[in-house]
Amino acid sequence: MRNSFFPIALIIVGSGWLLNELQLFPDANWIVILGLISAGILVLVFEGFNSSTIVKGPLLIAAGVASYLNQHHGLGWRVLIPSLLILAGVLLLIAHSGTLPEPGQKPVRRM
Repeated sequence: MRNSFFPIALIIVGSGWLLNELQLFPDANWIVILGLISAGILVLVFEGFNSSTIVKGPLLIAAGVASYLNQHHGLGWRVLIPSLLILAGVLLLIAHSGTLPEPGQKPVRRM
């Protein structure tokens, strides 16, 4: 399921939009929160853990959590954006450490 990020994101956004239009969500803010978190989880499930998805998946999940914290707990973006940047930097360092396989490669088993 290589490069499945964009189709998954389209499905999540479209589903959330449809559920919102059918008034099945309590408020529209949940569309963004659940869409981001779901997309992050699905990227990791469908593409596995590799040097690309270790950045995309957790960042989408963190963005969903940040949106929730902003909308429902009043934590400001002045704190959340720098926190997301720090997380992105840490995830990029992990991705470039050489310990994860490249996208499309099978993990090397060590005995």
